[in-house]
Amino acid sequence: MACAFRRSIASQLSRVLDLPPENLIKSISAVPISKKEEVADFQLSVHSVLESSSDHSKPDIQAQARKLAEKLKCDTVVSEISTGPGTVNFKINRELLTKTVLQQVFEDGGKYGLKSELFSGLPQKKVLVEFSSPNVAKKFHVGHLRSTIIGNFIANLKEALGHQVTRINYFGDWGMQFGLLGTGFQLFGYEEKLQSNPLQHLFEVYVQVNKEAADDENVEKSAREFFHRLEAGDKQALSLWQKFRDLSIKEYVQIYKRLGVHFDEYSGESFYREKYREVLRLLDKKGLLQRTKKGTAIVDLSGKGDPSLSCTVMRSDGTSLYATRDLAAAIDRMNKYNFDSMIYVTDKGQQNHFHQVFQILRLMGYEWAERCQHVPFGVVQGMKTRRGEVTFLEDVINETRSRMLENMAFSKTTKDLENPHEIAERVGLAALIIQDFKGYLLSDYKFNWDRVFQSRGDTGVFLQYTHARLSSLEETFECGHLGNINAACLQDPQSVSILQHLLRYDEVLYKSSQDLQPRHIVSYLLTLSHLTAVAHKTLYIKGRLPEVAEARLHLFRAVRSVLANGMKLLGITPVSRM
Repeated sequence: MACAFRRSIASQLSRVLDLPPENLIKSISAVPISKKEEVADFQLSVHSVLESSSDHSKPDIQAQARKLAEKLKCDTVVSEISTGPGTVNFKINRELLTKTVLQQVFEDGGKYGLKSELFSGLPQKKVLVEFSSPNVAKKFHVGHLRSTIIGNFIANLKEALGHQVTRINYFGDWGMQFGLLGTGFQLFGYEEKLQSNPLQHLFEVYVQVNKEAADDENVEKSAREFFHRLEAGDKQALSLWQKFRDLSIKEYVQIYKRLGVHFDEYSGESFYREKYREVLRLLDKKGLLQRTKKGTAIVDLSGKGDPSLSCTVMRSDGTSLYATRDLAAAIDRMNKYNFDSMIYVTDKGQQNHFHQVFQILRLMGYEWAERCQHVPFGVVQGMKTRRGEVTFLEDVINETRSRMLENMAFSKTTKDLENPHEIAERVGLAALIIQDFKGYLLSDYKFNWDRVFQSRGDTGVFLQYTHARLSSLEETFECGHLGNINAACLQDPQSVSILQHLLRYDEVLYKSSQDLQPRHIVSYLLTLSHLTAVAHKTLYIKGRLPEVAEARLHLFRAVRSVLANGMKLLGITPVSRM
């Protein structure tokens, strides 16, 4: 892998530049395959090295690159040294490159790229990731899909890097909406419908009671009274609320199973329905709590009495708000887990909310508020099924499976599949995830079913197709021992391009670990799949000399292994046939 070559290059550079090798490692990067001719494998950014040196003058970077290159020598690892715009380029001995990359892929398996020196010295941390967090008593809204798959990716990545990760699902299971729902169920609810199709019935009740509340003040008054009874611990109100919660979670768990997502802790705002009072006491004790003329309690975040920069933490009737319960949850989690990092994954509409929550924690004297991070994401636009605008995630999953089954019906191999529905769902979910992860998470994007399901192009279907095709190769031809392969058989341009691309997988993982953006991994895997598609047309195995066939088979096997690793990090289950 890249690390052995980087170390060798850094070692030679350190002698010339009189800098420790570890200071140079991150300045030496594998050259992206799309931006080069078949020349160099690694490049050193001369500018970054000059920043590390004691010479603070601004010399001609290009002249410095040439001067440095002249002092370096080729050896058993580096076969050619050249210069580019502000860089020194290194070409690795081709046979050594071939054997080292393949050996590292097979030895490290699922850990390939993660053992790199780019991650050396990385301390193991306790990381909490709060994601998904649907609203109880409502069908799983499609808006929660992004939080679910992004949070799952972040948790997967942190776990792969060796951190101790706790995945938290923090349900929206408390608040004024339950006053409305409780009142609505008493007016319009049916126990039989609740048991047979709970979330659909509760959704219908919620829509109906909202219409009534808009026209009748008494309904709204009853809703406020019901929520007040909940906060006061009224047994009858709590019993109805608990029933709504239990039935909702049972249905959500089935959705998560289909998505391949799991949680370590199912929590919710209701857990803090009493602890929020302690938060209010602490705020009051520190002189941060202020009462308004309307009777609400606020925290002034401006320090100057600016009402536009305040956060309401209690309603006039004494009931809690979302912010109060989030403050109580954060404090409780620090006491319980003593976390090093807590990541909240929600839509960008909540950026101000989390900014306020973190600011209040700092004002309360909690230095660990700096360890809290909000990862915001944009809105998906135009997600419709054939029946029209889509609201529920279950409908989207069913639609992806249905459309994928139709596409697969044209394939000759589909009729031989034992479980076409399961395969179709896995491929369909891959299509959704790749579509979502291709761009910046913060960006809104327009959903397009036709583009999502293209089998050629930058799609999840293409990744799954590539993985299935390579799996089929392995099934058809037996792969011998790696030590017996002849590296000279993999010196054609297609093979070298694939090897060079495999070389830089650790850098891609490192980028994603720094900014928590999956797009780096997605772009890498799509390029790998395109390179493989080209190679598959020319690097035949059947009918070739045994040593040629063996070498090519190992190359394709290495591609499949890295492709599967990357897909799993993204939350995709690779398929072996489709």
